[in-house]
Amino acid sequence: MQVVRFVLDLLFPRRCPVCDEPVRHVLIKPKNSHCDEGLICVPCYAKLSYLFEPMCMKCGKQLRENEIEYCQDCAERDHLFDRGFALYDYEKIAGAVYRFKYKGRREYADFFGMEISKRLGADILRLKPDCLIPVPLHRKRLRVRGYNQAGELAKVISRTLKIPYDEKLIMRVRATLPLKNLKLKERQNNLKKAFKITGNDVKLDKVVIIDDIYTTGSTIDAMAEELRSIGVSKVYFVALSIGKA
Repeated sequence: MQVVRFVLDLLFPRRCPVCDEPVRHVLIKPKNSHCDEGLICVPCYAKLSYLFEPMCMKCGKQLRENEIEYCQDCAERDHLFDRGFALYDYEKIAGAVYRFKYKGRREYADFFGMEISKRLGADILRLKPDCLIPVPLHRKRLRVRGYNQAGELAKVISRTLKIPYDEKLIMRVRATLPLKNLKLKERQNNLKKAFKITGNDVKLDKVVIIDDIYTTGSTIDAMAEELRSIGVSKVYFVALSIGKA
């Protein structure tokens, strides 16, 4: 396998998720990193900045004050999910997320999925989920991109944490507008009837939705509403990145 990987790296160099250059291999590597697996440049690994306490007890956004338990959004609005976790501040990793979604950098999923598993794995396992469910893409958008970035993350997390994942349980049946330029109410209206349960062969009690970006929670709420309609009692989410509180 190592010989095959070496040959593939020569022919099709893996891109670093931080600098987007072919991954540079060096002899001195930080402990407990994925640098030795050729997933990221060693200097770039040191540049990553993770979320830290205090964080919102509902959605996981970084908070500014220790005495506050919830971000303003979660304090003022009732979400349909139970709790969420995230790895990065979106602003600090926006370029990588953009390339991952829109520029064909499918290989980023290996590093990001393993980082989620390593740093948030204990939280995920503590929830004892029956299944991981990636946020689905509409078939038209999937055809353009060639893959679902949330699905790619879910595959890696599923493999490393030994939790099943299901990409067919819930589908996006309505092509929605990009959410980034929409206000909260516009996002909510945009997502009405966007998702539909298409498979319900196995009874699920707890699920974890996997996504690349969490901003207002409108997408997670819309999916949670559908999932609760088939008897799911606990809906959590894990996002690669999250916006500001």
